[in-house]
Amino acid sequence: MHMNAALHVIPALLLSLPGAMEDKSSQTSGLSKDVQSSLTPEEPPVDFMHIKLEENEPIDVRTKDFILKKAREVCKCNHQTIITFFCQLFPVLDWLPRYNIKTQLLGDIISGLLVGIVAIPQSISYSLLASQDPIYGIYTNFFCSIIYVAMATSRHNSVGSFGVLCLMIGQSVNRHLQLAGYDDNTDSLLVGNATSSGNGTGTCDRSCYAITVALTLSFLVGLYQILLGVLQLGFLSVYLSEPLLSGFVAGSSLTIITSQMKYLLGLNIPRHEGVGSFILTWVDLFRYIPNTNICDLVTSLVALAIIIPVKMINDRYKDKMKAPVPIELLVVIIATVVSYYFKFEERYKSSVCGAIPTGFRKPTLPDTKLFSSLAVDALPIAIIGFAMTVSLAEIFGKKHGYAVRANQEMIAIGMCNLVPSFFYCFASSAALTKTLLKESTGTQTQLSSLVTSLVLLLVLLWIAPLFYSLQTAILGVVTIVNLRGGLRTFCETPRMWQLSKLDTAVWWTTMLASTLITTEIGLLVGVCFALLCIIFRTQRPRAALLGKVSNTEIYEDQSAYKQLSSIANIKIFRFGSSLYYANKDYFKTALYQKTGVNPILLAARHQRAVTQAKADTGNRKSVFNSVFGCLKSSKKHMGKSPADVCLPSLDMHTLILDCGAMQFIDTTGLSVLKETHRDFQELGVQLLLANCNPLLRRRLRDGGWAAGAHGGQLAFHSVHHAVQFAQQWHREQQESKERRDADPDPEDMSVQASL
Repeated sequence: MHMNAALHVIPALLLSLPGAMEDKSSQTSGLSKDVQSSLTPEEPPVDFMHIKLEENEPIDVRTKDFILKKAREVCKCNHQTIITFFCQLFPVLDWLPRYNIKTQLLGDIISGLLVGIVAIPQSISYSLLASQDPIYGIYTNFFCSIIYVAMATSRHNSVGSFGVLCLMIGQSVNRHLQLAGYDDNTDSLLVGNATSSGNGTGTCDRSCYAITVALTLSFLVGLYQILLGVLQLGFLSVYLSEPLLSGFVAGSSLTIITSQMKYLLGLNIPRHEGVGSFILTWVDLFRYIPNTNICDLVTSLVALAIIIPVKMINDRYKDKMKAPVPIELLVVIIATVVSYYFKFEERYKSSVCGAIPTGFRKPTLPDTKLFSSLAVDALPIAIIGFAMTVSLAEIFGKKHGYAVRANQEMIAIGMCNLVPSFFYCFASSAALTKTLLKESTGTQTQLSSLVTSLVLLLVLLWIAPLFYSLQTAILGVVTIVNLRGGLRTFCETPRMWQLSKLDTAVWWTTMLASTLITTEIGLLVGVCFALLCIIFRTQRPRAALLGKVSNTEIYEDQSAYKQLSSIANIKIFRFGSSLYYANKDYFKTALYQKTGVNPILLAARHQRAVTQAKADTGNRKSVFNSVFGCLKSSKKHMGKSPADVCLPSLDMHTLILDCGAMQFIDTTGLSVLKETHRDFQELGVQLLLANCNPLLRRRLRDGGWAAGAHGGQLAFHSVHHAVQFAQQWHREQQESKERRDADPDPEDMSVQASL
């Protein structure tokens, strides 16, 4: 069933016409030539063509019926729905039966081996960043890689420890260590702060309590991410814009570098947390710099001098090289051997990794007593984790032509944090460096992650104790070198400034807040500032008067394009945003400024003139009536109202609002439109709306916009349609006025007859 559209654009004066003629203006093929040619000051008016559309009747869907329908779809249980459910929850069941061993296996094996080799030093170094023992970083990368294989829709993501997340985890862990009374400079248990270990082995030392906090935090992070995925809230990642994430990563990279500098210098300085920790750490670095360990400093400089050039070569010739040089692992192996044979720990007091156990520990449960204190810390980690995972998955999915389900990715990364938390792991996400390496080395499926897990399994079972003599300075170097991608964004800010100043402001605000305050507060500040920028863009949008391109039906901004002709006595105003409570004042200000007409001021002047005219009319009555020759003039003057005498002279009879950019209008915006319509109508100027979308038309109709005015809403489908109507309407008004002026006044005829 259909109903008549809200658009009834024929006024009463046109209903008597025998028919509406079609538009005689045509669009020529030489459009660019016509635009550059000189335009006539005024084109002849054309006949208005009535356009009447019928709207589809909206479907009335009750909330209760909608919920019941969705519930039936979800609860429907049969053989096919069960298979579909498990295939969606575990995508490996879909792609593994179709796995082509001949074409895909070799690429997956090579990619998995290379990523595993890179993951070894990163796992150990990022453990240091998260304030954990090295073995727990290897646990994290091992378990999450296996789980992600079964549940991911991305073929290229490589999950594991990520520098930014490790920084946030380390900050939370250190804060809880201080609250529990553990000394930052010793691994011994302080008196009165003993707690039972998670696996029942007795009292818990500093390392045990640190991993207890980290695994409990990982459990909450995974729980948050799974809930977001189950509730289909994957769209929340869109609020973390690219400039915001880039600025956050850059700020976090500076904070990570600051935290690793003490390892490069071999300094033992107090750890600072909270607001201003970045500045306080650098102050302490310069304060304690005379205590620098020369052995650690020289080792760090040599490692940097080797790793950075080789990684630059890898980046520059990655298209020509079959595989990048695993320089981090080579440096780690060489540094470990040199430290062992030259006894850096005994001779120069260098800090080393120490004993790294092999094998796996018994599963444990999260500490429920820490839930209340870690609930807030887990939220930003969960958001950053799923944002990085989903964004990387979508980037490579688009590049290689396959679909990625954001909600399933959130569930997958949530399970990669929830399940491993029972096996002494901390929170993880997709890692940018390993993902880029995985994609560039020819991976085909997530089977390569299983190969990476096998490499880490070898380390867990046999190789890990060999890293006993590895200096922590080398781990700091590996961490800093892998932050080159985050620091490289500083070089992109000039280009970003040219493209969008607001996006650049978001980048700098997020970066500075993440660096100078804290990472969590910096993320919150960045999100709030980005939303404020969106509000600012809609609160003060571009407003312009439109002109017509000759011999076309195109209307564009007169301030942006040359040689556009104005329509005589018609002004077309475009507002580049939806009209709502935040920009209603700017809408009126821009409208009055662009049109040069302020109806409020003109109405005030008109009112003063009316008052003055009434006073003058009363004073002149006796003078005009005393002279016989002025009787006619007196009669005419007394017959006119003061308002007719004092109406201001305007250079337009019609104002057209181009509503093409208005996606919605709230009640405040509708009130402003009604007020504007009333104000201009009092000045004899009609207000027309053009390019209104169906939702806007329905809102105007329901709100009683221009009800009864000229017989309809006066909302047109195009600007040209509104211009045609305005020209036809003005022409009819002029003809009617000329006919009235041509007819003799009956009162004047009676006066002349009496004379």
